[in-house]
Amino acid sequence: MKQKTFFSKIKAQAAFTMIELLIVIAILGILAVAVLAAINPIEQINRGRDTGSRSDSEQLLSAIDRFYAYKGYYPWVTNPNDDSALPWRGVAGDTEITTTPSIPAWGDNLTTPCYILDKISNGNEDESCAGTNEVKRSFVDKITKSDYNHLRVYYSGEQGSSLYVCFKPQSGAMQKDAADRCGVAGAGLPADLAGAKDEVCAAGDEYSCLP
Repeated sequence: MKQKTFFSKIKAQAAFTMIELLIVIAILGILAVAVLAAINPIEQINRGRDTGSRSDSEQLLSAIDRFYAYKGYYPWVTNPNDDSALPWRGVAGDTEITTTPSIPAWGDNLTTPCYILDKISNGNEDESCAGTNEVKRSFVDKITKSDYNHLRVYYSGEQGSSLYVCFKPQSGAMQKDAADRCGVAGAGLPADLAGAKDEVCAAGDEYSCLP
């Protein structure tokens, strides 16, 4: 009996009181608020989205370059003798893009165009345009969704110029980088991107472009 009483006292002394638990919970709450304030969760989420957009831009750019290496010409033209420029163009979600019921994209220089995203993926449904399978169809479906932060492309058409894939950054850090790259009135842009400076460097609405 005495042994039972002894262990009961030890158990009672070892337990936390309600006040102690409330104090611990309050301290944890204060620490949580301090951590959230320090890391700015919205900025971190937007940086994650920008990282995803950058990765998708790199993948699209790489796919078009692989198509060029395989075919000897870019997918918006139809033969190696056609060096047409690609004006500032949205990949999806813009009124200037010719669309089909199945996939919005930009077309090549044919009267009845093959769509570029079809040509670099697995072709179209009626097999009138062959694809080279540079990217999976799931990637194409992702970057053409209505709620996606849509990519834009630009190519000046001049010999030696680069193809650019651009996106509108969401995070403050990348927005600042995009504005800094533009400089004053687009003066900081590479020469082969200067033709799209009005779109890339619209004040407060700058784009981040690769490469």
